[in-house]
Amino acid sequence: ISLGSINIDFQMRTDRWPEAGETLLAGNFLMTTGGKAANVAVLGRRLGGEVTLIGHVGNDPLADVVLDQLGEDGIGLAHVTRLPETPTAVSTIFVRPDGNKTIILASNANLAWDEERDAETVREVIASAPDGSVLVTDLEIPIGIVRCAMEAAHDRSFPVVLDPSPADQFADTLGVLTSVLVPSTSEAGTLTGVAVDSLNAAERAGRALVDRGTPVVCQKLLNGGCLVVTRASSEYIPSIPVDVVDKTGAGDAFASGMGVGLLEGKAVAAAATMGVAASSLAVTAYGSRESYPSRKRLDEMARRVTEAREERTRQT
Repeated sequence: ISLGSINIDFQMRTDRWPEAGETLLAGNFLMTTGGKAANVAVLGRRLGGEVTLIGHVGNDPLADVVLDQLGEDGIGLAHVTRLPETPTAVSTIFVRPDGNKTIILASNANLAWDEERDAETVREVIASAPDGSVLVTDLEIPIGIVRCAMEAAHDRSFPVVLDPSPADQFADTLGVLTSVLVPSTSEAGTLTGVAVDSLNAAERAGRALVDRGTPVVCQKLLNGGCLVVTRASSEYIPSIPVDVVDKTGAGDAFASGMGVGLLEGKAVAAAATMGVAASSLAVTAYGSRESYPSRKRLDEMARRVTEAREERTRQT
């Protein structure tokens, strides 16, 4: 179950970020489906999961593009609502030659939820989901809807993967309903006040979040690996070096890989390995859904990540 933002992405390449008042020429224009929940759903389906997407789009031509692409990807759209008087969310993404990106998001339909009616719908969807389902959600929709979904998942004993983005929307009351929190290093820094500039700092930030009630924290590190922190232990899962083309959607790929791993009954470290493999492959091509791998490619990368993880364990 993927709950959260659904966007249309307008993506282009620039040599650098523009200066104030400057018109900067760009290339490689791409119009494609994006948004955290939509990205999670697309990769989850490619990895073999049955996926239900919950979110809002507008009643405009951009929504037609989004829904057509998601339908082609085999995503269940029964709970994607078209709002009659609100535009679809639009994300404008600029990608530099090194693969780093900057994003400007007009949330539009992502924020247009009725706290009572829509919350009840979300509860019903989760209450009727198959046993053993997993909820993956983000904070780009109203926090009341997210909390309602997490409570409903908790009642069903469903694992919950929470991407705490944007970090200023996170609250510890969400942390205690979370099975696995998947912040970036910058988000972990915002949540804890720790400047995450090393593996030791990442562990301190993770430990602080665990002490505040989140059972498992998987920090997505800048090198593509992750650090898994629980109350009892911490484990670094390395990435495999790749040629970075575009980092757009890599964090969403991690959350989706983690969610599919949990759906398949894998332990947290093994599910995080799937997340690292997914995000590593996601940066090797231009666009989000365009870069997401097949299950065969992910399994091969996950095998390599596992071997690197085991080798590191032997060395230490």
